[in-house]
Amino acid sequence: MKKYLLTIGFTIATIAFSQNIQIVPLGVYGGSNESNLSSYLIAEESTNNYLALDAGTIYSGINKAIENGTFNEDQNKILRDYIKGYFISHGHLDHLSGMIINSPEDSNKPIYGISETISVLKNKYFTNDAWANFANEGESPILNKYYYKNAEIGTPFTIEGTNFTGTIYELSHVNPLKSSAILVENDSNAVLYFGDTGADRIEETKNLTTIWKAITPKIKSGKLKTLMLEVSFSNSQPEKLLFGHLTPKLINEELGELGKQVGKNKLKGLTIIVTHIKPKGDNEEKIKEELLKYNPYKINYIFPKQGEKIVLK
Repeated sequence: MKKYLLTIGFTIATIAFSQNIQIVPLGVYGGSNESNLSSYLIAEESTNNYLALDAGTIYSGINKAIENGTFNEDQNKILRDYIKGYFISHGHLDHLSGMIINSPEDSNKPIYGISETISVLKNKYFTNDAWANFANEGESPILNKYYYKNAEIGTPFTIEGTNFTGTIYELSHVNPLKSSAILVENDSNAVLYFGDTGADRIEETKNLTTIWKAITPKIKSGKLKTLMLEVSFSNSQPEKLLFGHLTPKLINEELGELGKQVGKNKLKGLTIIVTHIKPKGDNEEKIKEELLKYNPYKINYIFPKQGEKIVLK
């Protein structure tokens, strides 16, 4: 009987452990270095069933992850078998070029996105003039390797090949250009990944406010503890030259708006994985210094490194 109870306890502990979320950065920057552009694999910790959050860099990132011991399989297996699908936040090259270039070697899988993003893929990239049509719609010949999943804003959907559901939200990236965010969640944990976005005040939209209201219950319950949010420029960048991006100052401004919804005490200990830093000059060092020096909400900032796994608990 004692052995039986121990077995049950071990099984329950194993199930609970499997709900933790892992993130493998394949690319962390927002430009300049084509071997290290926005792309993050997300999965439950005990699985190799990953969704790619953007796909600026794929192959170089997989190689870096292998070098770091994050993966111990060859590149093609990880590309074809581990990555179950792609979420593409918007149609800029630094968020999708890795997927395009590696498409001949890839396996069949879905591409999730808003209609504007799928339109860009269909009409600008998967065409005979630019590459070849590896998707299931658009210009002939249609190769049917990828299949588009046009998500309805704010409506949860199943992420194929994983235990996750996703919910996509609209962002503004130099209004009226649309970008998007995705909430990825299992039964016990959630992560909210943002594509490129400007602040509501500057973009003259309410997109971030809409998201803050939508995620408030999940933050209050403790299910959502991690945001993956871009900070492209330091505070020295003039607001008129942000081109739909955020600075440390604007992060704090938006966190203030989130705090109005959830209560400032609920922001303490919230994790923000900082994405899309523009690696020019000392911009990266300035951003890190500004975020850590003035941190009124006691945010746990993580600065990801290519190929180094992050486990969220």
